[in-house]
Amino acid sequence: MNFNNLNQLYRSVIMDHYKNPRNKGTIEDGTLTVDMNNPTCGDRIRLTLNVVDDVVEDVKFDGEGCSISIASASMMTETITGKKIDEALAMGDEFSRMMLGEDYEMDEDMGDIEALSGVSQFPARIKCATLSWKALEKGVKTSDSNNNKE
Repeated sequence: MNFNNLNQLYRSVIMDHYKNPRNKGTIEDGTLTVDMNNPTCGDRIRLTLNVVDDVVEDVKFDGEGCSISIASASMMTETITGKKIDEALAMGDEFSRMMLGEDYEMDEDMGDIEALSGVSQFPARIKCATLSWKALEKGVKTSDSNNNKE
């Protein structure tokens, strides 16, 4: 497949997730809820997770934003469902490396996420793509610090 075809395929995957976001909504009584925004672009997200025995049983997102932000959140929710928190965070680290144009290891568990690899060429859009992943990281760290206080 040549570069133009691959680029077009990636664009269609991103637009599909934007127009038909997976796991959009909220979880009533979720174990973890975090709100974040990207003031540069106007993206905002509320990420709600239900974590049981350190495994992401369910995850939903709500909010509004550009196509890259919404598509990334949709892809992330598909990717981390059923994963241990540490695995989800490690996937976030790999995603960040990809966004920064660094060497990264993408395994088949990452689903459609590699379609966002071209975003690394547009530094202003990296925050859009990483917003949901940063929300996950913030939520887990906040949850961990609250659990350590008890």
